[in-house]
Amino acid sequence: MELACVVSHGRYSRGMALNTSAEAPLPVGEVSRLIGGWIDRLGAVWVEGQITQLSRRPGAGVVFLTLRDPSHDISVGVTCYRQVFDAVADVVSEGARVVVYAKPEWYAPRGQLSLRAAEIRPVGVGELLARLEQLKKSLAAEGLFAPERKKALPFLPQLIGLVCGRASAAERDVLENARHRWPAVRFEVRNVAVQGVHAVPQVVQAVKELDEAGDVDVIIVARGGGSVEDLLPFSDEQLVRAVASCRTPVVSAIGHEPDTPLLDYVADLRASTPTDAAKKVVPDVGEEYERVQQLRNRARRCVEALVEREERGLAHALARPSMEDPHRMIDERADHVASLVDRSRRTLGHLLDRADSELTHTHARVVALSPAATLKRGYAVLQKADGHVVRDPAEVTADEALRARVSEGEFSVRVDAEQMHRVGE
Repeated sequence: MELACVVSHGRYSRGMALNTSAEAPLPVGEVSRLIGGWIDRLGAVWVEGQITQLSRRPGAGVVFLTLRDPSHDISVGVTCYRQVFDAVADVVSEGARVVVYAKPEWYAPRGQLSLRAAEIRPVGVGELLARLEQLKKSLAAEGLFAPERKKALPFLPQLIGLVCGRASAAERDVLENARHRWPAVRFEVRNVAVQGVHAVPQVVQAVKELDEAGDVDVIIVARGGGSVEDLLPFSDEQLVRAVASCRTPVVSAIGHEPDTPLLDYVADLRASTPTDAAKKVVPDVGEEYERVQQLRNRARRCVEALVEREERGLAHALARPSMEDPHRMIDERADHVASLVDRSRRTLGHLLDRADSELTHTHARVVALSPAATLKRGYAVLQKADGHVVRDPAEVTADEALRARVSEGEFSVRVDAEQMHRVGE
């Protein structure tokens, strides 16, 4: 294996890689010394964390602390001279957040990393609130607090997940009030630390477990009141993001009415107290029964009013003359129809008589003007062999055979030349 050498000592030079193998290994002390050399190069740094253990032995000139990351399960030991700690001893205790100016040190015999503190500064409430406000703006800009992300709570949850402190007043308030409102409701309780360095990882783990359980309908995160420092875990970014990623609706019931940790903004519903959370999540069986009764009475009144209105309309319709004597209109219309039929017949008869008279007169005029009538008066029509009617003597020749049509028939005639000449004279 290769190990980067970071110190210039003996056969090792700065920045060069060490070649090691099973046949040529490095001693443990040498590896520990190399690591210590690298840590010495880091220099002093500012570190923020929460004090979880504090040891001030009487007569000892050194104070031992354990500094923990509130959002992660990571801690590191810190040592400082008593005069360094005495400067803040009145305002710093276990559970307090501090900023430490320290130099990392490597204790080679035991392979242990620690920090040697030269200055300790408590994190004030004002600074904490300023950081929370900055984190709030950052998360809001990502859309984690957007109303459209909020999920609706089920009307009647069958199983409620509850994250709270063990044997806490918040747990008692939620369980008692919920079961008083709806005795059949069931709970899946996760008891966790609700303050201190273990609060954030335990609450996050509990929320994830309940969210992954398929039968949990809603999750309540509850805690009683407390100071700003006590409620800091519920404004942790890791917890806020964990709640934002939940598929199950989450209700925040942290502290009292004035308390507004960041969990309140990302949760699907904010309750002012744990008792208020129980009231908002679980419906009251008495109120629901009363509401059902009101709806039934309202529905009955609506149906009765509808039936009464239809009965009045039916009675009004039956009271009309057309419904009392249905044949009256038919009888009245029958006389009128009979009168119209008689009138139409008379009118049609008059029209037919007038047309017949006009036809007779027209026929008489046609007959009187026809050629047959003229022939009956003794006239004759002469026609040539081709049927041409003779109208002028010049159209015929002597001895030409003609056909003469009279009223009763026709006969042949021949043109006499002498008579023809006479007529012409």
